[in-house]
Amino acid sequence: MRILIIGTGGVGSAAARILVRRDFFEALVIADYDPARPEALAAELADARLTAAQVDASSAAEVAALIREHNITHILNAVDPRFVMPIFDGAFAGGAVYLDMAMSLSHPHPEKPHELPGVKLGDEQFAQADKWTDAGRLALVGIGVEPGLSDVFARYAEDELFSEIDELGVRDGANLVVDGYDFAPSFSIWTTIEECLNPPVIFEKDRGWFTTPPFSEPEVFDFPEGIGPVECVNVEHEEVLLMPRWTKAKRVTFKYGLGDEFIQVLQVLHKIGLDRTDPVTVKGMQVSPRDVVAASLPDPATLGDRMRGKTCAGVWVRGTGKNGKPRSTYLYHVVDNEQTMAEYGSQAVVWQTAINPVVALELLATGVWSGTGVLGPEAFDARPFLDLLAADSPRGYGSPWGVEEK
Repeated sequence: MRILIIGTGGVGSAAARILVRRDFFEALVIADYDPARPEALAAELADARLTAAQVDASSAAEVAALIREHNITHILNAVDPRFVMPIFDGAFAGGAVYLDMAMSLSHPHPEKPHELPGVKLGDEQFAQADKWTDAGRLALVGIGVEPGLSDVFARYAEDELFSEIDELGVRDGANLVVDGYDFAPSFSIWTTIEECLNPPVIFEKDRGWFTTPPFSEPEVFDFPEGIGPVECVNVEHEEVLLMPRWTKAKRVTFKYGLGDEFIQVLQVLHKIGLDRTDPVTVKGMQVSPRDVVAASLPDPATLGDRMRGKTCAGVWVRGTGKNGKPRSTYLYHVVDNEQTMAEYGSQAVVWQTAINPVVALELLATGVWSGTGVLGPEAFDARPFLDLLAADSPRGYGSPWGVEEK
C-alpha cells in the first residue's frame, strides 16, 4: 500500500504520526499547499517511508498527477470540505482508493431551509457512485470519528446488540479547556461554522430527511468517564445522511455539545456576515470573511499544550435488544488530551479524528475490508474495526471503546 495524505494540519499530521508506528504500508507521501508544512512533519517523524510534497488541493489534475508520480494506491483527504470534490475527482482520475473524513458540502433549500434539505452533505459524491462501481474502485467516505467511528458503532449495534432500532442518536461532548484563550475552537473553525450554522438534518423512516433551525431541540446528555452532563443541540452532520443508507434505523439524529458561549459566538458571526465564504472587497483586495475568522483564531493543531480534559464521541441507540426487551445503549470512545499529547504530540480532538482512517487503511491493506463504489463505514463489518482499534499495541492501536446502558 502506498498512501497519500493531502493536508498536514492537525488531523493530517496526527494521521501521519499514527501511521509511522504501523508496518502495513510501504510508502507515505504527505502533501500540502504550503510545502514547508509536510517538510517539517517529515523531518519530525524521520521515517524512511515518508516523502513530503506540494499540491494544490483545489486542482483535481494536480491531485491525479501526484498520485501517478508516486504510484499511490490510497489517498486520505485531510483538508476542509471545500476541497472534497477536486480531491475525490483527482483520486478517481489517478486510479487510487479514496478516503475522507468529511463529505461534499451541502446547500440549503432556497425556499424552505428549515423544513426541507436542499443539496445534502455527500450528494455530489453519491451522484458518482455508479462510476466508481463500474470502474471497480472504492471511495470510503466519512471515516473520521464523526462521521466514521460513530457509523461503525451504528453497524455494530444493528448487527450484534439490537433486533430493531428506533433511533441512532450521535452525541458528541467534551470537557476540554484551552488555557490562555477566551475562545479557541479545538477543531477547524471553517468546518465548525459550516456544520453548525447550516440547517441540521434529521432522518425519519416515514418522512425521509428534513431540516430544522440551527441549535434546535436542546437536551442534556450525561457523557461517561468523568465528562458529565453537557447540553447538546441539533447540528448538520454526515451520519444522518450515511446511517439510513445502510441501517434500518427508524430515526437518525446528530447532537453536539457546543455550550452557550460557542453558540452565541457562531450566532454573532452569522448575524454580521462573517460566516460567509463568498469574497468581499476590502481596500481593493478580495477576501472571504470566514477565512479571515479562521486566520484570526489560533490553529487547533497548536493548542495541545494548552488543552486539558477529554472528548467523547458516540452513538446513543434506542430500540429492542436481541432478547426482545427494550434497550437503551450508548457506544462511545473517549480520548484524554494528556495522553495523546504525551504519546503522539497531537491534541485529543484531531487525534481522535485521525486514528479511524488509519485503522480503516490497515483493514483495506489486509483485505479484511473491501468493496467498490461510494460507501460509508456502515457498509463494512464493524467487529474487525473495533477489535483492531482497541487491541493493545503492537497488534492493535490501544484505544479502547466502551458501552454504557442508559
